[in-house]
Amino acid sequence: MACTSGMSLRAMEKSLIASNGFLRSSGTVSHRLVTPAPLPRHRVSRLVTEARVREIFMPALSSTMTEGKIVAWSKSEGETVSKGESVVVVESDKADMDVETFYDGIIATILVGEGEVAPVGAAIAILAESEDDLEDAKKKAAKLAGSDGAAAAAPAAPEPAAPAPAAAAPPPPPPAPAAPATPGKVVATPEAKKLAKKHKVDLAKIAGSGPYGRVTPEDVKKAAGIATTPAPTIAPPAAAAAPAPAARAAAPAAAAAVPLPAGASVVAFTAMQGAVARNMEATLAVPTFRVGYTVTTDALDALYKRVKGKGVTMTALLAKAVGLALARHPIVNAACKDGKSFHYNASVNVAVAVAMDGGLITPVLKNADQTDLFTMSGQWKELVGKARRKALSPSDYTGGTFTLSNLGMFGVDRFDAILPIGQGAIMAVGSSIPTMVAAEDGSFGIKRQMQINVTADHRIIYGADLAEFLQTFAKIVEDPEQLTL
Repeated sequence: MACTSGMSLRAMEKSLIASNGFLRSSGTVSHRLVTPAPLPRHRVSRLVTEARVREIFMPALSSTMTEGKIVAWSKSEGETVSKGESVVVVESDKADMDVETFYDGIIATILVGEGEVAPVGAAIAILAESEDDLEDAKKKAAKLAGSDGAAAAAPAAPEPAAPAPAAAAPPPPPPAPAAPATPGKVVATPEAKKLAKKHKVDLAKIAGSGPYGRVTPEDVKKAAGIATTPAPTIAPPAAAAAPAPAARAAAPAAAAAVPLPAGASVVAFTAMQGAVARNMEATLAVPTFRVGYTVTTDALDALYKRVKGKGVTMTALLAKAVGLALARHPIVNAACKDGKSFHYNASVNVAVAVAMDGGLITPVLKNADQTDLFTMSGQWKELVGKARRKALSPSDYTGGTFTLSNLGMFGVDRFDAILPIGQGAIMAVGSSIPTMVAAEDGSFGIKRQMQINVTADHRIIYGADLAEFLQTFAKIVEDPEQLTL
């Protein structure tokens, strides 16, 4: 009976442990209830508040993007937006892309206006969950704007002006009005900061004309004297004030600048043009060499005439031939990314250069050695259309392992291409033209030939590697039936 009662007690004990969360250790019941420790009340409140006011950030639309330019806001301040709805169009270094919101809410404040630039990850707008949160959202916007610059300084004290000589040149344009000496920080757009640094202008001495006193590029240009220059005025000596130190520093720089010829103008790079320039400069650090090859294209031209009506382009034919050749010579499809090792790519992805208004981009034909010719032609047509509309997604122009640049359609007979960053080689294709060719028996005939020049990274690809690759490519082009298999 005692044994039965003991078993019943153990069963009850186990039941209590399971239901109440007691800890059991080495057969001893420890009367300590396991419950999660409550969060401090102030922490819970802060989390809830932050969830109701959110920031819309400048996204990274490509692996090389460091900043983006606001092309247009699809929504205005005070408008309601839904999750997944496009709110802004951003110009990256590759394309113009719609940026969607991940939450429902109201656009409380736009921090970066149209035409302005912001670094990746920076807040470009504030989103409030409801109308009740608009006031908190605007406070957060003001706080973010206030932390975007350097500390403000008091206006410079006036100094007595020295008498000017009789033949003195007109005085430089006066600096922009000084900002009031209130505690806080200078609010300036990224472009304004760049201009201020370039022209040695003190942002603390400029009263911004943008929202919340934000200093705009126009304000900096005016302070540096590179905007529209007002007509010089002569003030009485007693009332004249010496220019601020920043203005005095900017004056010699402006004087030293070489004036533009009459009718000339300066146009800043777009984001895409800036990315191209940076990549071209970076590739100068790679030791490259070039190898040329002459390829007879009579058979390829005949094949093109047969399949052109089915939507096949010459670019697709060349990309397919390159893909098949690369599959047989993986070293040419490789890259050197750290300066001390070979990086062999698992797939053959041919990037093809496309000229577009205001830039250059290289959409990628993935698995060019395995994709059939007709499917590849359809993919290429779609990529070109998206490129012309500046609607390519990052997956459309990233991942290339070899680049093809074709200027043959413009009548260019030969040219050299610059090696893209992160790849081992690039092929430059000239036009196919009728050429007088001598046969082995001494006879002469006319054949269509094109010049191929390949630029390669000499750290991993040697002359013999490239020569063998070009021989394979030439054999495929001169016997192109395998391209349709």
